[in-house]
Amino acid sequence: MISQSSGMLGVLELDEGLSECTPAPREGSLLNPATFGLPILTEIVEGALAERVIRGDPSLEGACVTAAHKLVERGASVIVGDCGFLIRHQDAISAAVDVPVITSSLLLIPILLRQLAPAKKIAVLTADTRHLGEELLGVQNARDRERLVIGGIEGGIYMRNTLARPLVRTDLEQIEHEVGECIEQLRGQYPEVAMLLFECTGFPVVSKALRRKTTLPIYDITDLCALTLNAVLGRTPT
Repeated sequence: MISQSSGMLGVLELDEGLSECTPAPREGSLLNPATFGLPILTEIVEGALAERVIRGDPSLEGACVTAAHKLVERGASVIVGDCGFLIRHQDAISAAVDVPVITSSLLLIPILLRQLAPAKKIAVLTADTRHLGEELLGVQNARDRERLVIGGIEGGIYMRNTLARPLVRTDLEQIEHEVGECIEQLRGQYPEVAMLLFECTGFPVVSKALRRKTTLPIYDITDLCALTLNAVLGRTPT
């Protein structure tokens, strides 16, 4: 557990048009204080509708920087994005604030590739493969790129609900089914897959269950958050 007296996690939240009866964040969610054992601060990125963030609207960069500044002013020690596609604004946000910025779990890719034998592959699971371009993977070496396979759940119920206004909360079982089915398809096509990386920040709520089912290592945004928070804040003595 992270020391609660040392700082807070600041989340750049999408402008999702949530209702006043928004349910509490689920176990394992990026927005659940219990996930990291410390307070969570949120700032809505004005105009950051899911479809705009996913397709990569460059005009959102200023709003991301503004929200990041507000989070730091409120006491955030680390800034994280509530959508992996915010990685497009990583450089601008990190240049604007004096705390670590981790916009996406995709930042882990170069490190994770080195964890596996050269013959093994990593499957990157995203909400929408149509907008996960090469430029977001952070991989320059052609051999490393060949070791990445991309799978997505566009067209499913989860994405339909995510793009709805106001946002519709998808059943946990449905998320697990859609992501699990995508994993099965990728593993069938690429038996060399030995690790999974979840780009979507909505997937960590099923990471635990899918680790058990797949018996594969699964990384998501909460793992990168925990690593960064531990480095910045330190762990509570045991």
